[in-house]
Amino acid sequence: MPQTAQALHPAFLHLGRRKPPRAAIKPTARVVQGVTLADDYAWLRAEHWRAVIENPETLPADISAYISAENLYAKAALRPLSALQKALALEMRGRMEEEESEPPFRHGDFLYYERYRKGQDYALACRKRLNAKTGTPGREEVLFDGQKEARDFEYFDAGAVEPSPNHALVVWAADVTGAESYTLRLRDLATGLDHDRLERSSGEVVWGRNSRFFYYIALDANQRPHRVMRHKLGEDQAQDEELFREEDTGWFVSLSSTQDERFLLIDIHDHETSECRLVDLADDKASTALVFPRVKGVEYELEHHEGRLILRSNQGGAADFSIRALPLGALPFSAQDWTKAEVLMPEVPGRIILSVNVLEDWLIWSDLGEAGPMVHVRSWRDGAEQHFSPRAPVGDISVTLGHEYASNLLRFTYSSPVDPAITLERDLVTGDEQVLKLQKVPSGHEAARYVTTRIFAPARDGETIPMTLLHLATTPLDGTAPALLYGYGAYGHALEADFEVARLSLVDRGFVYALAHVRGGMEKGVRWYKSGKELHKINTFHDFIDCAAHLVKAGYAAPHRIVAEGGSAGGLLMGGVANMAGEAFAGIIADVPFVDSLNTILDPELPLTPPEWVEWGNPITSKAAFDAMRAYSPYDNIAAKPYPPMLVLAGLSDPRVTYWEPAKFVAKLRATMTAGGPVLLHTNMGAGHGGASGRFSSLKDVARIYAFALAVVGLAGEDVS
Repeated sequence: MPQTAQALHPAFLHLGRRKPPRAAIKPTARVVQGVTLADDYAWLRAEHWRAVIENPETLPADISAYISAENLYAKAALRPLSALQKALALEMRGRMEEEESEPPFRHGDFLYYERYRKGQDYALACRKRLNAKTGTPGREEVLFDGQKEARDFEYFDAGAVEPSPNHALVVWAADVTGAESYTLRLRDLATGLDHDRLERSSGEVVWGRNSRFFYYIALDANQRPHRVMRHKLGEDQAQDEELFREEDTGWFVSLSSTQDERFLLIDIHDHETSECRLVDLADDKASTALVFPRVKGVEYELEHHEGRLILRSNQGGAADFSIRALPLGALPFSAQDWTKAEVLMPEVPGRIILSVNVLEDWLIWSDLGEAGPMVHVRSWRDGAEQHFSPRAPVGDISVTLGHEYASNLLRFTYSSPVDPAITLERDLVTGDEQVLKLQKVPSGHEAARYVTTRIFAPARDGETIPMTLLHLATTPLDGTAPALLYGYGAYGHALEADFEVARLSLVDRGFVYALAHVRGGMEKGVRWYKSGKELHKINTFHDFIDCAAHLVKAGYAAPHRIVAEGGSAGGLLMGGVANMAGEAFAGIIADVPFVDSLNTILDPELPLTPPEWVEWGNPITSKAAFDAMRAYSPYDNIAAKPYPPMLVLAGLSDPRVTYWEPAKFVAKLRATMTAGGPVLLHTNMGAGHGGASGRFSSLKDVARIYAFALAVVGLAGEDVS
């Protein structure tokens, strides 16, 4: 039945008798796995959807009219919050340094870095030449001006800005639609002029060592990265040589180089299996060399160190991975070779090894478990180890390597939900540390005003779910506070306990900000991930609902004052939670949500469907996977019942979660729900999966979300001074 003014949330009564858009009903049906799937809104998917993603102006008039009507309705619903949105955006901007520079990395005789100018959305890529005698940096050279290049576009994302080994050239990449299709250009740094232009790439670039050629990845018709190409400078793109083509549409291809810059690494993978190939970067005619043949369920990544390959892999049943070394001999290696490999770091069940890196004198790896993240360093010479953990009981640590291989310097970044990031460089020989950057909050920040803690919520099946909380020290924990509960729970992605200035705008207004580390993530190792994927995906939804219940039971939040938020696969979580337990939430925010999941995963022509079968199951071939997805797919489980206010966000150029998923979901939800709401759909007509580009422009998106959250808990009028 239609929504009525009386059924709306009090924060939206100003809509009065204004009727929300009603999408036309155009019934379609098909039979899959013996089940009839009815779909009244399939027409919202444009027949020429590929063209729409790359050029939104080709969207058919009837679909455009509906999405535009939804945008107007959302704008009307949020109009009383416009002043609050502006205040929130300014508040968040006040916590950001307007003139900011990243610590430089040495690369040959230069220091390379990025910096921002005051008031500008996009960065400058710069360098300074080091004096050969004194080592002091010279004058700044601007290699790439993002603000200048973005001036003619509503959306702009720079991919690689990669200098050549001889430092005379730069390849830079740009996506100007949000469709994640990058154009590559070659810039002569002596003249500042751009030359070679290569279309439809993934944005990744690796140079050959003689600076006469570079490698990139070409996209297929469905936006999938699938061909590794070698481009000789000065030649037309049509003449580029193909080194590798991935024919299986379920696999991704990416590029990198070994730390010593000897080899190009071609990484071919889905979500549970990988394959690597090497190319000699010194040879412009080199072919690819397979390292290990792909075996379903076996993952590996590698580095090269002094004639050996250093591999992180789950081969041999090491679910949480081990690190081993093999001499670089005749390739490919076999499973038997792996059993004979030197074990550098054995598996530690429950602590997944996330990465492995090398320097000339050092082995470096990171791992993650219930106790949090850690970084480990071992000397190749004497085996002595150093171990680094976050500097706060609940916090984050990361390591970044530059271009140098023969270096004893390692760069760490520490932060926590209450502590701004600090980046330092540690001399691994002497132990000396130099602070390179301390994140400043210009408007002021007192960490002592806040509390962050890790708690555990009991799950309905006996598991315990980690939760990270952030709140003011003065916030009463007596069951009266509002809360925002954020979740993701997919692909083994772990939510980091780091510092984000935007969250403080809610926390300063009395919110408890909570991260739910639900199953499907990697917070407790691979077991935690696998127990929230495929046929076990239902655990992710249950965990999130159980986390919300625990916030109330433990006094951290008031009943019906919890706002749920998630994006992409976390948007799937939001759609499922809305259907299963919407009544437990004051509002739900679903950002680019994967809510038409069953229909999408049944369509192998869509950009990400084949790679996703190993995450969700293949409902085309498996009745069990079909039944499991059908049981939670948000679009297929909308019910005739009240729903809380919902803010659903989409991007017209999004190749990952296509625009029609949230559009169909909202159309069906509004036609089916019996009361509650409103349900608002805002589609960014000039952006893709990541929303608005630019560091300040994106704050408007966050401000919209937070204004909605404040409104549905009755705090839209709260002022923070």
